[in-house]
Parts: sequence; structure tokens; C-alpha cells
Amino acid sequence: MDTDWSQLRARCLVEEDAAILALHKPAGISVTGERHDTDLVELAAAAGETLYPVHRIDKVTSGLILFAKELPAHGELTRQFNKQTADKAYLAVVAATGLPDTGVFDLPLSVGRKNRVRIAAPRESIRHEGGRWFVDDADLLSAKNYPSITRFVTVLRGHAHTVLGLRPVTGRRHQIRVHLAWTGHPIVGDPLFDRSGAEPRTYLHSWRLGLTASWRTPPELTLTAEPDTDFWRPLDAPADPAALQRAADALRTLG
Repeated sequence: MDTDWSQLRARCLVEEDAAILALHKPAGISVTGERHDTDLVELAAAAGETLYPVHRIDKVTSGLILFAKELPAHGELTRQFNKQTADKAYLAVVAATGLPDTGVFDLPLSVGRKNRVRIAAPRESIRHEGGRWFVDDADLLSAKNYPSITRFVTVLRGHAHTVLGLRPVTGRRHQIRVHLAWTGHPIVGDPLFDRSGAEPRTYLHSWRLGLTASWRTPPELTLTAEPDTDFWRPLDAPADPAALQRAADALRTLG
């Protein structure tokens, strides 16, 4: 992993103005605050640049990450995540077929042993009806649970894999990864659920982000980080741009 901040910054740059910096993060480097050798915030600080993460993506996740350069912008942008008005979209390659064109995982999360995120109900109580995965209130564990919703559209169907476009309505830790794995659609290469090490990476990608930035004219901040070619390795071929655009449009219309 390239840890020279100036080179990494230039290579991964998506968007920049006086208040924000958006990067296309490679899989395998942390944003900040995890148990690791280094992270983007630390690398920037060592080079004399202070960055404030607006949101988080896991170390194993590639793609779009947004930083603020100043605290007023950080506050304005993070409030949109807290109010669930940020328009977020991810791509994932899952080891499953037969998924519907659209669907929703409406599955509360809780924290189990060793601080591991899990569905807040026994796995066998998860129900699936009409493209919706859910659990009845009566099946919820006694531990504290957190309502969690992930909507999805199917982008590409392969022989043994499916590419999903995902919109995490809520933003819980590991939400997408747990929702997919616990419903039988694990993300290919996800070390939380596959420790074989057979895959070179986790096929989860932070794809698009839409926010309002009052200092910009117009104030819309629309960011995209298209996956690198290695993201499509489990598939016979990458999704064509038209299919990706249809998926992005469909995710925006989902309630």
C-alpha cells in the first residue's frame, strides 16, 4: 500500500475545493480510528494537512470517502448523515443468485459477543416476503437494538455472483455487510464472514454520494468513484455504464 500522502492524494483525488477533499480510497487502508498501522487522517497529518472525516467506510471497502478541511463544513455535512438526508450508494459483489430486481433489508442490528455486529434476532427468524427481509418484533433479542434499513437494486447477474447497488438508509457500523451475510448473500471476500483468505480483496465499494454544500454554487455536491477493474474480477464482465446509471437512478427513487 502506497503510504506517501502526496502521491496517494494525487492518485485518488475525486473532488476538492477550499472546504472539502473527496478521495477514491483503495481497499486495505483505514480512514481513521481503527486498529491498524496507519490511516488516511494520520498520513495527512504527518504531511501537515488536517482532515475531518465526514463519514466512515471500512478498511476493506474501496471507494468514495469525503473529508472536510474546516470544522464549519464538517458540521454542515455530518448533520446530513445524522438526519439521513445524505444520498449514499454502494456496490457489492455477492455470492448469491436469484435476488429480485429491487428489495429492502429491514433488519435491526445489535452488538453481540466480542463487539461483533449482528442481526438483533436469531438467524432462523429472518423472514422474506415480496423483496423485503424482516423480523417480527416478538423475535427481537432482549439486548438493545438499532433499526437498520438497506435498500438495493440488482445491477448485474453472473453465473454464481450478483452485483448489487445498495442504499444504506441508516448508517450503522457494518450494516451492509451484516444485512447481506445474515440473509444468505455474503459479500465476496468479506473477512467478517469468510476467513479463508481466498480472495485478494472485499468486493464492497463506496460508489456515489450526494450532499448539499452551502458554500458552493450551485449548492449540490454530487460525487462518484467508479470501481477499478479489479472490482469486477469475480464476474464474467463488468457492468456497462448504462446499467450502472440505471441502478443509480433507481436507488435515488427508492423511498
